[in-house]
Amino acid sequence: MTAETEVMRRLRAAAAGSRWRFQRGSLRLVRSEFNLQSMTVFESGRSTVWGRTGAWWAAALCCAGLAGPGSPAWSQDAPAPLAEAARRMTLPPGFQATLFAGEPDVVQPIAFTTDDRGRVWVAECYSYPKWEKEGHDRILIFEDRDGDGRFDSRKVFFDQAANLSGLVVGFGGAWLCATPNLLFIPDRNGDDVPDGPPEIVLDGWDLLAKHNVFTGLAWGPDGWLYGCNGILSNSKIGVPGTPDAMRVSMNCGVWRYHPTRHDVEAVAWGTTNPWGLDFDDYGQMFITNCVIAHLWHVVPGAHFQRMFGQDLNPHVYGLIESCADHIHWAGGPWQESRGNKPEHDKPGGGHAHSGAMVYLGDNWPAEYRNHVFLCNIHGNRVNQDILERRGSGYVAHHGPDVLLANDPWFRGLSLAYGPDGGVYVSDWCDTGECHDYDEVHRTSGRIFKITSGTPAPFRTNVAALDDARLVQLQLHPNDWQVRHARRILQERAAAGTLAPSTAPALEQILNAGSETRQLRALWALHAIGALSEAKLFALFDSPHEFVRGWAIQLELEDRIASPRMLDKLANMAAADRSPLVRLYLASGLQRLPLDQRWPIAAALVAHAEDAGDAYLPLMIWYGIEPLVAADRNQVVALVVKTKIPLIREYIARRIADSAK
Repeated sequence: MTAETEVMRRLRAAAAGSRWRFQRGSLRLVRSEFNLQSMTVFESGRSTVWGRTGAWWAAALCCAGLAGPGSPAWSQDAPAPLAEAARRMTLPPGFQATLFAGEPDVVQPIAFTTDDRGRVWVAECYSYPKWEKEGHDRILIFEDRDGDGRFDSRKVFFDQAANLSGLVVGFGGAWLCATPNLLFIPDRNGDDVPDGPPEIVLDGWDLLAKHNVFTGLAWGPDGWLYGCNGILSNSKIGVPGTPDAMRVSMNCGVWRYHPTRHDVEAVAWGTTNPWGLDFDDYGQMFITNCVIAHLWHVVPGAHFQRMFGQDLNPHVYGLIESCADHIHWAGGPWQESRGNKPEHDKPGGGHAHSGAMVYLGDNWPAEYRNHVFLCNIHGNRVNQDILERRGSGYVAHHGPDVLLANDPWFRGLSLAYGPDGGVYVSDWCDTGECHDYDEVHRTSGRIFKITSGTPAPFRTNVAALDDARLVQLQLHPNDWQVRHARRILQERAAAGTLAPSTAPALEQILNAGSETRQLRALWALHAIGALSEAKLFALFDSPHEFVRGWAIQLELEDRIASPRMLDKLANMAAADRSPLVRLYLASGLQRLPLDQRWPIAAALVAHAEDAGDAYLPLMIWYGIEPLVAADRNQVVALVVKTKIPLIREYIARRIADSAK
């Protein structure tokens, strides 16, 4: 009996009200084109589409045992019922899912964040895919007072936004990606009512970018606001009124903005459509990406591989590859990973990814800490990547998927751990994908919460704690507490209200803590403006490589280094045994005036052991590339010293290009 004949038998039996059943999984449907009494199922370019019989056809499949949890990823004409959606999920042993919120209480949840009270703020985007100058996108606030994983109260904070794609809160308000602008909606008294209309903080993003808009807002450990930028967004970013010549050009990559100094910078360039950004325990930045490779370790000043097009600097020559050693589909062109084909299940489900979370909470088991989690749109799941230090950076290996939604409408977009360590996952809840410009389901959306065991309810307002308590939170095992406390200390320092005892208390942690705790103290001291040159100079001799590296990055934050500092950096470039520290030095070259780069560059190119490193040869090159045209005599001397063949090759190529 063929599979199609067997399917028709089962459907007729189901339609006749028979109780006859097959064991789930005993039959595999090998084709999805067949007719049964004029009921047609067919494959579209994206996914299986139901014919005109609609809900009856879906019900028949369910009755016949061909749809539902654990069965092949059939399309259906409605998402899983709200009451069943969380129960359908396949999770690791000991984990459970709850429906935190769902339609009609939330629809089109394109981004979310949590505030200092642990409440969940959600951006609803009705503008996609047309993108409008004015709109009715909303910001909602959900609160779970009893800690049962389901919201108890809901507020509308704002309902007149357009083109929302990113959201964070801090510094007295909400920050929104609202192409073409980065907006700030003030609420300085914290009463959940805007103090006034949205303020345009930055403008210049390209509204023609379709689904490749800017997003992924996250507060960095250094006190900057970071975000991602898609490949079709040919943007010139700046404070309103900035002349074009002084704006930051971006066509894909990572940018950052300082909330009190109002500076904006490009951090790194490349990839395709990054839609998620997070930091690990050591302050290393990772972004997730749609199409081509899915995960990138972001080094400031890096130029990454691109899906297409030319890097903004035509002389970079070589581009850094993804840190992942795998893809989440079975190979071949990325377009072939669509449609829930079974061969893509084991690798991870498909090429399209959204959201990034490096788990640093205290609810999931310890083995998940510092692993990267990302939503796989075609796979209707959450993937896991396991990071391993290698050379100056990382390599990411494929780990077991941690969530299978078992619902073909599941479209995970964002995920983040909260104050109790539980993880929120948002679901756009539709049958389309990022290229779906014509048919968008406007009435669905879910947010789930994934926990291990039963976490204790969180009933604290971190913003109400005194400075001494905020300092002690830098030792908390859940980095949610650490990050919120650090940002509040930064806010108070900017307002001039910080207690004088705060910096000495942080210095005690810096002087005596473990490596990760020293880093937390270092970042907090930097955020409140309490890091002296003498303290940074002393940290260059720390036994911890990440502390030495971050001391380099923070010293060069203002692009100024004293002669004493420059000599020390050159000595470190020659003698430090850590390739990670040399990577920080290579990255820092780009923040120095050209005439100050030579001694550090000469020391870095002399490390023959770095020739095969995934990052160092190219990062060193990016720092010395403008030197070729600046001083031909010193470049020749650099060629003689270099023991990294790629740099010698690129110097020769750059000299040839400049002679044309």
